[in-house]
Amino acid sequence: MSTLKIDPATSALVIIDLQEGIVAMNTAPNTSADVVSRAARLAAAFRAAKAPVVLVNVANLADGGDVLKPAADAVAPAGTRPANWADFVPGLNRQPSDLIITKRQWGAFYGTELDLQLRRRGVRTIVLCGISTNVGVESTARDAFERAYEQVFVADAMASPSAEAHANTLKFTFPRIGLTRTTDEVLAALG
Repeated sequence: MSTLKIDPATSALVIIDLQEGIVAMNTAPNTSADVVSRAARLAAAFRAAKAPVVLVNVANLADGGDVLKPAADAVAPAGTRPANWADFVPGLNRQPSDLIITKRQWGAFYGTELDLQLRRRGVRTIVLCGISTNVGVESTARDAFERAYEQVFVADAMASPSAEAHANTLKFTFPRIGLTRTTDEVLAALG
């Protein structure tokens, strides 16, 4: 395991989908409340170090025309989302300095200005956390890998609808494209 050092001048925290509608889901192995609490600790530390904090949410346009509807064996549940579904949870303590990215699909890079905003700020390393490990976080991580970002995955600041899905991403995908650490390890490396 390599020693972790996070340079605030070239690093950013990217928080995936910690919004009302997603945080309301049951998650494992970490509860949504624990993920939000750890993400908030990370965000406070990154802000204090003058490193960018990026809050990513997922939302669709009012007409629903941008919703992906592939033929699939397991489709997303249908139904009307509450009005606050895409609102960031208050526990993140959103600040005016935070960058806000709204995505229309799983990954935070495709169709957004995330890459542009990170590169303009000289970011070379992204620290990722959020819900869901195997969907929004993993999709964003794969896209970041293809754009040559260094990555740190904060395992205890992530969760999925199942512990198995979370564990599979941590075991099979993340080790190939970055470093997996805990919240405390990231905070120590940033200090």
